[in-house]
Parts: sequence; C-alpha cells; structure tokens
Amino acid sequence: MMVENDCGCIPVVESHSPPVPVGVVTDRDIVCRTLAAGLNPIEMTAREVMTGPARTVRRETSVDDALKMMEDYMIRRVPVVDADGCVCGIVSQADIALHTTKPKVGGLVREVSQPTEAAA
Repeated sequence: MMVENDCGCIPVVESHSPPVPVGVVTDRDIVCRTLAAGLNPIEMTAREVMTGPARTVRRETSVDDALKMMEDYMIRRVPVVDADGCVCGIVSQADIALHTTKPKVGGLVREVSQPTEAAA
C-alpha cells in the first residue's frame, strides 16, 4: 500500500462499524520491527508491527494543536478523523512545512527529532 500510494504511513483500523484507528504502520516500523530483527514482513500482520495506540486529530483541530500533539508524542504524521472517528486523512510534517511559517516548522522538526532514551 505504501508503494501504491507513495506514502510512508498507513493507518490501522479495527473492523468495526465505523472502522476506528488503533495504530499506524510506518516505513520505519517495518524496518525496525521486522527487517532489523531478521523477520520477514510478508509473514507478519499490521498489528504485529504497528505503533499504537493511534494518536489522532479531528478535522477541526487547529494547526497549533496538531503541532503540539506531534511534538508531545514525537510523531511525524497524525491521522485525521471525522466526527464518527473514521480516518479521513493524515497530516504530516511536510504538510505543515508547506502551509505554515518557518518558526513553527523548525520547532516541530526540533521536538520530533530529539533522540529517545532507547536510541541514546
């Protein structure tokens, strides 16, 4: 799906009605949780490699609030949900870079790019 849609993040949803997001699978998740561990991603499920729980914003969420969430959770992409909780899009660092001021983008990149304790 990532290749077909030229993206690095796919929301994972429960098969309820409506389908609500439970996590995301990123290109980094696949590399770190499968390939780096010597596992075959073709043999694994999305649930096994996803990052969860899903952190989401609503359509009406302000850019500043979305930025804060991305900074607080150190995430580069966040699913956008509608009033029913269904995924209707994704906001990424690149989207924010294209549509906001340089100081906001710099702050987001700085906060999201901080090394974690596990990486240190």
